[in-house]
Amino acid sequence: MNAPAVILFGASRGTGLELARVLRQRQVPVTAMLRGEAGRGELDALGVALVAGDALNPADLTQALAGMPAGYRIVSTLGGSARDGQLVDEIGNIALADAALAEAAREHGPVRLVLITSLGCGEMAPHRSAAAIAAFGSVVDAKTRAEDHLRASGLPWTILRPGGLRSEPATGRGVLSADPEIHGFIHRADLALLTERVLRDPATLHQALAAVDADQCHGPNPLTPFALAP
Repeated sequence: MNAPAVILFGASRGTGLELARVLRQRQVPVTAMLRGEAGRGELDALGVALVAGDALNPADLTQALAGMPAGYRIVSTLGGSARDGQLVDEIGNIALADAALAEAAREHGPVRLVLITSLGCGEMAPHRSAAAIAAFGSVVDAKTRAEDHLRASGLPWTILRPGGLRSEPATGRGVLSADPEIHGFIHRADLALLTERVLRDPATLHQALAAVDADQCHGPNPLTPFALAP
């Protein structure tokens, strides 16, 4: 059986690029929307289909999604600042959810949107440290508003909230957790591996889960990993 296709937003670097590698290693058809040239060579070498567009342009989003085959999945790692100072973490992901919802009304629409945000979002907010709020509070709040919009959209969704991201090779110790009090770190390569499993595990639908390294996390509660399908 052929693997369902995936379209990535935010694939030019970081976790998005790592996920493209993992998916292509598993022969999953992957499309990525790129605004510029960053990441183009690496993605092209992986066999990723590339479409030009800006996540802040609804027409570009609609065109990118309309070109996908039936039953596809969407993954977004969108973030950063727009030219006017607004955070793409919020406005880009909200625009993507709106475009995906419009496409979901069509027969070939998306099966799921996986949104990658951050520890501290949503119900995790009361457990942020003062230092985390000072350093990342506005960005995390913007990501939370995007999460809230996705949850209310009616789309099938999964939200992954990684801890502090590191760029070292995968440890194989990445886990998901529903504990709102958990803190820690995770390597981007491990987050990509977890995301690939989430995409094919129906038990993760409508779940908001922290993503951390089992050896690089802490909290007041014992670690209880979310049971992912192999």
